[in-house]
Formats: sequence, C-alpha cells, structure tokens
Amino acid sequence: MQMILQVRYSDIEKGLSEEQLGTLRKTGVLIVKGGVPKEEALAWKQSIQDYIAANQDKVTGKRSHFDGVLVSNHASYPGSPLPPSTIVFYELYNTKAQVLARTHPALIATQKYLLSLWHTSDPNSLISLRTPVSYFDRLRIRPPGPSVFTLGPHIDGGSIERWEDPAFRACFEHILEGGEAWRKFDPFDVSPRLAANQDLYNASNQCSIFRPWQGWTALSNTGPGEGTLRVLPMLSLTTAYLILRPFFRLRSDFAAGATKPSDIPLDADAWVLDLDNPTFPGSQPGKTQAVTAQTHPHLRVEKSVMSIPRVEPGDQVYWHTDVVHAVESDHTGKGDSSVLYIPAVPLTERNAAYLRDQRATFLQGLPSPDFPGGEGESRFVGRCSLEDIASPDGRRVLGFEPFGEKTFLNDGEREVIAAANEILGF
Repeated sequence: MQMILQVRYSDIEKGLSEEQLGTLRKTGVLIVKGGVPKEEALAWKQSIQDYIAANQDKVTGKRSHFDGVLVSNHASYPGSPLPPSTIVFYELYNTKAQVLARTHPALIATQKYLLSLWHTSDPNSLISLRTPVSYFDRLRIRPPGPSVFTLGPHIDGGSIERWEDPAFRACFEHILEGGEAWRKFDPFDVSPRLAANQDLYNASNQCSIFRPWQGWTALSNTGPGEGTLRVLPMLSLTTAYLILRPFFRLRSDFAAGATKPSDIPLDADAWVLDLDNPTFPGSQPGKTQAVTAQTHPHLRVEKSVMSIPRVEPGDQVYWHTDVVHAVESDHTGKGDSSVLYIPAVPLTERNAAYLRDQRATFLQGLPSPDFPGGEGESRFVGRCSLEDIASPDGRRVLGFEPFGEKTFLNDGEREVIAAANEILGF
C-alpha cells in the first residue's frame, strides 16, 4: 500500500478504484497529478512574480528569517549570517493567478470528487458535498535555505476545542467510549462536524469555515528536503491516540528518568489511566494542536511524519482536516518551493456567509476575512477583477452565480442551497 497515494487527474475523472479509496481513507493524504498543465502552472507563477514586481513598494508578508541572525549549526551557513531575507508567505489573495487557479475546471472537479467521499449520517444535515466554494488563502514562494516560519507537526482547526466544545467532542464519541469502540470512528462523517466550534478563544488567523480537505497546488518542482509538506499518513489511528492521550500519564517512577523524548518508555506498563489531571498535551487555547515527541511519544513523529513525494507544477495536494502535518524547516534544493493554498470546501450556511463577506473583500482588493486587515491590494496594479472570470462554474465557486442542482441528494442539501442563495442575495 502506498503511504501517500498519488493518482492521475484521469483517475479522479473516472473515479478511484476501491483499493485507492481504501488507501486514501486510511492515510487521509492525496496527490493529484496532471489536472493542470505544467506550462499553465508556471505561467501562474510568472504572473504572480510580475504582479509582485509591479507593486513592490506595497507587497507585505512573512520573511524567511531575520536579517543579521547567525545560524551556527546550519549546514549551509555554519557560523555565518544568512543571505538577505526575502518574503516567503505573501499577503496576497487577489492575484489573477490565484483566482484562475481557484476557478480552474480541474481543481473544481477534484474538489467535488474529494468532498463526495464524505457523507452525512444525518440526512437533514445542512450541507452540499457536491458544491465546492472558494476560500481565499495566501501563497508561498520559498527560496532555498532555512526559514523561521516553518511549522512542526500539528493539526489545524483548534486544539483544546476537541474536548472542550460539546459539538466538536461529539465528532469523536466512538473513540471516547473506550475499548474497541474507537474502530467505529468514521473520519468522513460530516454531520457531527457542522456544529463544532473550532475557535473558542478568538485565535488570530484561525480558519473560521468548515474545511474538510486542506490543500495546495504546486507552482514548482519540489521534492523531499526542499521545503515541502510533511504528513503523518495514519488518519484514524492517529486521531484515536490524540483524543485519548489526555487520559493517560507516564507512571511517576518512570517520569523521573524521562528527561528528553527519547527517554520516554512506550510500553503499556509504563503508563497509567489518569482521569483526574486536567492536562491536555500539546493543547493551548488559541493555538493549533501541537504534536511532538514529548507530548505524544507513541506517535514517534520523528520517524512517522514523512515528506510527501516530489511534485511538479500543477500537481494538487490534499490532506484530511485531522491529519498531522508539518513543513520542512530547511530547503536544500536549487529552485524555489512555491504553492497556492487552495483547500476543498463544501457549501454550508456558515461557509456561505463567509463566501458573501469574501466576495466583498475580493471586489475591494482587501485581505480575506480570516486574515490580517489593512488596505491589502486595493491600490495594487493588475489585481484580479470579476471580468477575468469567464466560466459560470468559476463565478459560482466565488459566490457570483447562484447555486443549484437539478436533483437533490436529500432535504438537507435542498435547504442549504436555498439558504446559501438567500445569504448571497440571489
């Protein structure tokens, strides 16, 4: 079995095989190759670079590192200052390339297919898993070298909320039943997730929509060791361990000798049930859920979190919302490591309300609602406009055309489409 499933876009068009679906449901990670021609993706990157050059005095973002910092142990620059810092994560949302990618037929079709792999245990759930909508996120153009803004293993979408919020906790009820019940946990049941509050503490830069699949589209040829994505491709097993981890602790007679992660014993005899200690390892209010060798030793993240295989411009990468993931701290390649962050997002009432607000910020050239404010790209030359989006499907995922289906899967889908159209003013 492939730990990280790679398929052709043609496989998406005809539907994945049962073997492929089985792998995807176990791992929660997928690479789709061939949907966007390489030349088209490279043209998107060039368009972005031209846009940055034309608006250089106004472009902002997070830089690769702090100028003047000495990195004594870095293999590429031992004892020397790093090269001048450059922006890596651009606070850009409204470039023509980004919007063209979000509305590309291959991306829309891939997202429809991936969303269809989820299901509703409650047919009255207000969601359409056949109707993707856009979520404007940033982009990355990362040159070779280290970066101070890389992320260690974590899970997005809240941390302590998984236990504290009753609706979020209900998503994992089978795991919390104990015994063998965790095997009944279904990570693709969307119904209990719709009411979950992933942000009880008003975290900054928190994704406020329901996003079943995180994702990005590659703009460069990037492989392991070149600043790429890392994942832990064991979806249900990892989730079960994560949810139960707060209820076990290392025995006190073992804890004294465990001064570093490698000292922590993993055998069951070294651990005891602890239902009284209010400790939630790796969980901090307002932060993502951290997963480290210290907080979750049995996951062996130093060995189990792996870099995804090499991707080429135009390849799409998606990972389930519960997947532990990280970003390589070093980029030792020769070219840039560049991506457009584009997830797969379904139509819900909450997502429709966000889409309405995002539609307004797009027209004004402002940052998307979940991201830092300010004037954004409102004074930029050459930013995308509605006239640049010709296809009805593309305009629809952006919220500029009404949603509709000839037939409905259930009453919940019928209701949510009607509600979304009303929210959007159609």
